[in-house]
Amino acid sequence: MSAIAQQLSKLGITLSTPGTPAAAYVMAVTSGNQVFLSGHIAKQDGKPWVGKLGLDMDTARGKAAARSIAIDLLSTLNAHLGSLDRVKRIVKLMGLVNSSAEFTEHHLVVNGCSELLGEIFGDAGKHARSAFGVAQIPLGACVEIEMIVEI
Repeated sequence: MSAIAQQLSKLGITLSTPGTPAAAYVMAVTSGNQVFLSGHIAKQDGKPWVGKLGLDMDTARGKAAARSIAIDLLSTLNAHLGSLDRVKRIVKLMGLVNSSAEFTEHHLVVNGCSELLGEIFGDAGKHARSAFGVAQIPLGACVEIEMIVEI
């Protein structure tokens, strides 16, 4: 068992079957030694995890939603690459947080994804990142995250 597979097992994480595009795009594209993963929305019980941070969701729930997205991103990446062992480094995340105008903890929400990637990949999971508050995300999802990976 690879180090990444062992770490996933230790954390009790099972990768799922990756989702399919909801519109005219693909879930992952390799260009040179980088993989660009399309934005993944938070899901709960297989359906969009709907909510607006600062209105009907708190930071802790948003962080849990972002963590769930990390698992979905890795599921897509694993299916695209054939193995997460090909990952050299997580390069960048961009997180979009569906939030009220008053909400200011977007960075803490997206930490749910960032922290899990660090737990799984160690130093190779440390990445650059942006976190934005937006008025709405497709299907009313609370969080959407895209990722760039070096292989």
